[in-house]
Amino acid sequence: MTLTMSVPMPKPNVAFTTPPNYASRLSHLLSLKGYNPIWCPTVLVHPTPPALRPYLSTPNLEAFSALAFTSRTAIQSLSAAAADLEEPLLSPQGDSFVIAALGKDAELIDDDLVAKFCENPKRIKLLVPPTATPSGLVESLGRGNGRRVLCPVPLVVDLEEPPVVPNFLRDLEAKGWVAVRVSAYETRWAGPECAREVVERCERRELYAVVFTSTAEVEGLLKSLRELGWRDLKELVRERCPELVVAAHGPVTASGARRLGVKVDVVSFRFDSFEGVVDALGLR
Repeated sequence: MTLTMSVPMPKPNVAFTTPPNYASRLSHLLSLKGYNPIWCPTVLVHPTPPALRPYLSTPNLEAFSALAFTSRTAIQSLSAAAADLEEPLLSPQGDSFVIAALGKDAELIDDDLVAKFCENPKRIKLLVPPTATPSGLVESLGRGNGRRVLCPVPLVVDLEEPPVVPNFLRDLEAKGWVAVRVSAYETRWAGPECAREVVERCERRELYAVVFTSTAEVEGLLKSLRELGWRDLKELVRERCPELVVAAHGPVTASGARRLGVKVDVVSFRFDSFEGVVDALGLR
């Protein structure tokens, strides 16, 4: 009797371009689904807690009715800014104060952070919109009626600012909110070499897919491709890796990618976490 040894199929290589603070989470999910994750960050984030501290000094936050987070990094930056404060940011009495966050980002707003805001937790209302997008957040906040909302958002450096944040602030204003923008962190291009592994894998036809989780990541990749001698991703795919699948985390990222001329093959429509885009990739 002859025994034959089965040779395991190699795992499909999937590149993803998230900044460091999201990398381990997405890498783990890709691994669980049987992919070989290849981290190629095209943007870097740097929290800037000092920019937030003036708004957190008592009683400055009392001038606001809500705090609207559109990213995990913004929550982390505010947590760092509030870490050394000895007194709660709000008095125990007063109108409800809304803290809004998207999807799994809201998990960072735990009891310890709420206690930093107010010793009376009943004054704090945590709002997690059913649709995890900035526009969904605006809809869940409802009418502002002239109230002020603090919006910790990124300062984009070395890249064009995507329309996501300007549109978010515009939509808040249209709903009657006075939106106050503050830079909670910097988003920077990762540099001219950041797309090199994507290029080399494509040239060897070793890349199954690339996953984008923000428009800035797409622009960062395209900027690096030009530095490496490619006009755009379309040219690279056509000439070196025609089977490459481009996946986007949610319709906002997909719209931004298309605006930059990138054809998107897979879009996750469950985008409160990265599980959505990984699952969508598996259905391809």
